[in-house]
Amino acid sequence: MSRWTIEQAANWYAMQPWLVGCNFLPSSAINQLEMFQADSYDPETISRELWWAEDLGFNTIRVYLHDLLWAQDEGGFCERLNDFLGIADRHGMRVLFTLFDDCHRPDPALGVQPLPVPGVHNSGWKHSPGQKLTLAFHDGTVTDAERSRLKRYVQGLLKHFDGDERVLMWDLYNEPGRSENFDQSYELLTETWMWAQEVRPSQPLTSCLEGSVGEHNISLNAARSDVLTFHCYICKDLEKIIEETRAMSPGRPVICTEYMAREYGTTFQHSLPIFKKHGIGCYNWGLVAGKSQTHFNWKSVGLMEELKKQGAVLKPGDPIPEPELWFHDIFRVNGTPFDPEEVQFIKAINQEINPAVMAGR
Repeated sequence: MSRWTIEQAANWYAMQPWLVGCNFLPSSAINQLEMFQADSYDPETISRELWWAEDLGFNTIRVYLHDLLWAQDEGGFCERLNDFLGIADRHGMRVLFTLFDDCHRPDPALGVQPLPVPGVHNSGWKHSPGQKLTLAFHDGTVTDAERSRLKRYVQGLLKHFDGDERVLMWDLYNEPGRSENFDQSYELLTETWMWAQEVRPSQPLTSCLEGSVGEHNISLNAARSDVLTFHCYICKDLEKIIEETRAMSPGRPVICTEYMAREYGTTFQHSLPIFKKHGIGCYNWGLVAGKSQTHFNWKSVGLMEELKKQGAVLKPGDPIPEPELWFHDIFRVNGTPFDPEEVQFIKAINQEINPAVMAGR
């Protein structure tokens, strides 16, 4: 089966509340692998932190997965995902799963994950499936075994959770080409769409229309997505990007799967009223400032490299003071908010739009 019709997509979206949530990684995990590996899966922290999201009035979360987890133990991985979905459901959250990703570190590996580099944004986040494999698809050197493995990962997950109401959507590939030369992920993205549409799960399929990851990738995602999704971290661009995204496939629902960088003005106070005005679902980046350290800004990655060139020693695990202005995230690990007024604003706008979600608060 192929893409949903505009009518199917519009009918699906009409049945949803205003979708408001966050990209979620528990504070105890540095990346997708640590979040879901058997030895580091942490349901207690997940439940505690999703309670804080529930208290804000959030009703959905976006969560990244990794192909190596399926390759390692598909049965155990699915069991942990089922457990995770149960926790999310108890906190009123439906989950948008993301399968592949080209952001940050290109060399994923199973096992014990690195400790955070002090003060560095997302210092341990890993590509899925990794730069070596995406480039192998691009230059035609990918082996039949690797192609088959990734196909089983995509189709296996979509079939396993087909019809599961706890799964809101599938985001097949986050920012394809982000850490490479734009369209070098096009071949894997193309095959991923083919694999996903072959099994055609009950939930909608998407991949982001991110403006800096290559024209071919954007055109493909615009032509295949059931629901259009985009990212925006710079406030002056928000309404413009909403308009441009809608124009790529008129009549389809539009959701922002990443936003909120305080330094660039995409605060909750700025962004949520715009999303509300246009009927756009939205996921800010981050909930709790933990091992991913995304409360530090993107520039901290370049700062790390500069300090290393100068001979500085940044020892993983060393404590470091939090930045004066947080880039992403809402809460500290003890549950106190970075900005109490911001939290009250989020609760108020969610109470206004989704009163049932906030009942009893």
